[in-house]
Amino acid sequence: MGSTEILEKETSESLSNGTSSNIEAAKRLAKRLYQLDRFKRSDVAKHLGKNNEFSKLVAEEYLKFFDFTGMTLDQSLRYFFKAFSLVGETQERERVLIHFSNRYFYCNPDTIASQDGVHCLTCAMMLLNTDLHGHNIGKKMTCQEFIANLQGVNEGGDFSKDLLKALYNSIKNEKLEWAVDDEEKKKSPTEGTDEKANGTHPKTISRIGSTTNPFLDIPHDPNAAIYKSGFLARKIHADMDGKKTPRGKRGWKTFYAVLKGTVLYLQKDEYKPEKALSEEDLKNAVSVHHALASKAIDYEKKPNVLKLKTADWRVLLFQAQSAEEMQGWINKINCVAAVFSAPPFPAAIGSQKKFSRPLLPATTTKLSQEEQLKSHESKLKQITTELAEHRSYPPDKKVKAKEIDEYRLKDHYLEFEKTRYEIYVSILKEGGKELLSNNEIEAAGLKKSHSSPSLNPDSSPVTAKVKRNVSERKDHRPETPSIKQKVT
Repeated sequence: MGSTEILEKETSESLSNGTSSNIEAAKRLAKRLYQLDRFKRSDVAKHLGKNNEFSKLVAEEYLKFFDFTGMTLDQSLRYFFKAFSLVGETQERERVLIHFSNRYFYCNPDTIASQDGVHCLTCAMMLLNTDLHGHNIGKKMTCQEFIANLQGVNEGGDFSKDLLKALYNSIKNEKLEWAVDDEEKKKSPTEGTDEKANGTHPKTISRIGSTTNPFLDIPHDPNAAIYKSGFLARKIHADMDGKKTPRGKRGWKTFYAVLKGTVLYLQKDEYKPEKALSEEDLKNAVSVHHALASKAIDYEKKPNVLKLKTADWRVLLFQAQSAEEMQGWINKINCVAAVFSAPPFPAAIGSQKKFSRPLLPATTTKLSQEEQLKSHESKLKQITTELAEHRSYPPDKKVKAKEIDEYRLKDHYLEFEKTRYEIYVSILKEGGKELLSNNEIEAAGLKKSHSSPSLNPDSSPVTAKVKRNVSERKDHRPETPSIKQKVT
């Protein structure tokens, strides 16, 4: 029986036999994963990183085999990586690191202030490892830069400089590596390097979602302010990393949308404050952290359509009931993103042989509005410089098509980020939080019928159920400026 069949058998047994049976099944599977009993090292991460309760139980039991008491964070991470290969989808690897961080904090409760602090440092070390030991063709991160990048992210305070210096020197002197299967060791030394080099993750905290929702790390705050609500029709144009959604899964579907905190909730019925969110509501939720909304100028089939490009480069189209409503949604979404998006960790995009778009933290910024503006301005300046440098060295026409593709992908990324930060800076200069305090939630909008009206009498949204597609591919190519893609 293959490892996937084993997991499916364990899961189906556990879910049918109650909670105690779940725990026992999780313990059995965790033990086999740890002992590599009919599993390969490359199988482990995907079984620990799925976003369901049984997988979480398995991960908790698996981590119990590791005692990190008295060990430094870098020592613990190296010890942990000796047992398996940290491969798989980005979100799966992210959850594995969250489980590791929780276990380390449990073993060493007095070393670092919180589990979030442990996870923050863990991700920072992964990013540093990529920067120092990747295919470097540019300047490497210094210890001073490493320390500066982590200012204010330890529950609002700073980590000990001695701790950060120790972690920096540890990664600098010996790169982080995880175990590989015997057949992988027989491959060429260069094979699989890019995947390791790009296996980095920002700080996010898993809160809501399922395996069909790329935004697994949305911090759901039931007490968050509501900034806008109303009926919207949604069409999914691109899945994670810009991979175009399959043609049969792009249909329009109407929702009652509520922009609450940094999350856009899409519900079948209108919003009721006293009503708890359903599992389906959470699956449909879209985080607007580091997102950018704009008028969908390339889409001509329906009027009043806005395009939302998310932090993980999904592209969603939304049709509003009027041009004014469309602009209202664009303004509110961008304002929330500008005010609350936490500063990203540096991702050494200039020192990778294979371009890897950095991932962005879903947590809310702890900076004041003035500090947030300075952070955005600094990022805009950095991106503008990188874009100019990138374009000053275009690829030779004789190079391979893959290298040209990599060049265009990075160019598209930098151009988009430049536009995004220009808009964020403009919003904060205009007042940011003050703009949000002027809520545009019309009282009449909350009293509308439960039935979802047609947003346009001549083009009613398709109501067929839309399944999300989350690709298993590690690298996708989003639409590039040189190729105008019509949305169909």
